[in-house]
Amino acid sequence: MSKDQKEAKVSPLVSGLIGGVVGAIEISCTYPTEYLKTVLQIDKTKFNLGMIGLAKETFRTNGILGFYRGYTALLIFSMPKNSVRFAGFEFAKTNIFTQNNQMNTFGCGLVAGFSEAVLVVTPQETLKTKLIHDRLSATPQYKNIFSGIYTIASQTGVRGLYQGVVPTIMKQSSNQAVRFVVFADTKKYLSSYLSNKVAVDFIAGGFAGFCSVMANNPVDVIKTKMQQKDAMGKTFQSTAAEIYASRGFMGYYSGVVPRLARVVLDAALTFSIFHSLKRNVAEYLAKR
Repeated sequence: MSKDQKEAKVSPLVSGLIGGVVGAIEISCTYPTEYLKTVLQIDKTKFNLGMIGLAKETFRTNGILGFYRGYTALLIFSMPKNSVRFAGFEFAKTNIFTQNNQMNTFGCGLVAGFSEAVLVVTPQETLKTKLIHDRLSATPQYKNIFSGIYTIASQTGVRGLYQGVVPTIMKQSSNQAVRFVVFADTKKYLSSYLSNKVAVDFIAGGFAGFCSVMANNPVDVIKTKMQQKDAMGKTFQSTAAEIYASRGFMGYYSGVVPRLARVVLDAALTFSIFHSLKRNVAEYLAKR
């Protein structure tokens, strides 16, 4: 039996634990691009600056720490997010979509994305967006993430943490479905040319991230707008129409450059570190 076959038999629980470790590493490396993307999506006055212009302004006014506003919210949730994602994928692969083919990989990705959207990503993204939006306002309300959580929960209840749950499910499900399929196919192709498994996983992961962003950036923009402080009660359709009316079709691709910068690196790091750790764990367990 090959190492890759052994790798596929690692349990969903072990995959989830490995995913949690990977999540903490990944978000610490890539958060600045996530911050820039979010600002470009929610602040019309910054839209024309572009990624480079906004980065220069952020550094000039707030220094390096300016790129990490709202970071704590994502850091706290990044470990469970990746845990749920990879555990959900492995669970679906073992129990639901058991045949190894493209459609079943797509289905496993949908399960992984749906699970992380409902259990982790929606409250995480809501907090991140509200914290960044609050920091950009003239009179910030939240002192820190804990103040933000308390204030949001006090004003709107748990429902306040689930603004944009439908577009978040759409985003995460399509994200992971596309990502896992593209990763598997690209990895299979590259393995014929490259012998280094880490390099193969890194390149395949980066390309999978690129494809997922280009496929669903409009959903990400709509979701982000629905999670702003003043967006309570707005529907997916009304938010989409509002974006089109104010910015046209390209409004759906606002923030796409920093999102690509973040997600391509995110996916490359996540897949390569995850599968490297997974191979090592599989080898360790096989020797016991």
